[in-house]
Amino acid sequence: MMKTIMKSGFLAAAAAVLSASLAAPVVARDLTVVSWGGNYQDAQRNIYFKPFSEKLGKPVLDEAWDGGIGVIQSKVKAGAPNWDVVQVEAEELALGCADGLYEKIDWDKMGGKDKFLDSAVNDCGVGAIVWSTAIAYDGDKLAEGPSSWADFWNVEKFPGKRSLRKGPKYTLEFALLADGVSKDELYDVLGTDEGVERAFKKLDELKPNIVWWESGAQPLQFLASGEVVMTSAYNGRITGINRSEGKNFKVVFPGSIYAVDSWVVLKDAENKDAAQDFIAFASLPENQSKLPEFVAYGLPNKDAAAKVPAEFAKDLPTDPANLTDAIPLNVDFWIDNAETLTERFNAWLAQ
Repeated sequence: MMKTIMKSGFLAAAAAVLSASLAAPVVARDLTVVSWGGNYQDAQRNIYFKPFSEKLGKPVLDEAWDGGIGVIQSKVKAGAPNWDVVQVEAEELALGCADGLYEKIDWDKMGGKDKFLDSAVNDCGVGAIVWSTAIAYDGDKLAEGPSSWADFWNVEKFPGKRSLRKGPKYTLEFALLADGVSKDELYDVLGTDEGVERAFKKLDELKPNIVWWESGAQPLQFLASGEVVMTSAYNGRITGINRSEGKNFKVVFPGSIYAVDSWVVLKDAENKDAAQDFIAFASLPENQSKLPEFVAYGLPNKDAAAKVPAEFAKDLPTDPANLTDAIPLNVDFWIDNAETLTERFNAWLAQ
């Protein structure tokens, strides 16, 4: 009899615990924002993440990633992604939007599309920064540096090694520019078999003098050590090392290629509403205009760009003087041709 009473009591208690656990509300995951790490994300944390957290009254978590549409596909298609807002490159934006990996942007919440550069407006994304790949050289070692990709190829006038990103994107464009193709005809030429042959023939000329880089920090290390006399590099990195380490590296904006990174909200993200609010907050002119003090990336919000002090504006790829002879990356071209040209480039590299 005692065993029966004890057993009944135990079952009742267990049922009560189970009932309470079922009734307990599920704790919501904190808003999670994902960017590119490094000094850039440190700046974002100060300008965007912490202030928005205070406004929200909740923590905002941030993580870093190295890009790749496959990463986003795996998170979204598995269901309940653990990221909410992600900063993506232009190809990831286009591919992911076509594949239904992102929520549609509430442009009314962003203040309207007309507030932004055309290249920063997309059904699935809002421009976060404008960045460029350009020629860089050490002004302390070259009093008169290169002014074009033709100069970059001229090893007689500028003896020494050069560095280029290890891959076809940018490298083929720069080769054609060095060979005299105008910026307005660049992708028309590269879109032909003859243009591709022309680009690789031009690369043949420079191949013995090229040191290849694969991460954004490498070209600056090569310049600092004197291993190369000039390099292609991301403009924000160049300005960043000048400010942090007192370097005198110069950026050559004519012939540079610029692109837009965008904020996206992952499809069915738990905090998708707060994610849209975050993007709107990060896109406000008074917030976005603080970024160039930390890193020299251009601002997609036109009113934000107008607020940047002149001392910082002159280093931005979106400064009118720097845009004059710059070229927008043709995203559609690389979505269509990346695989074929990467195979061709790797075969050329192995020769």
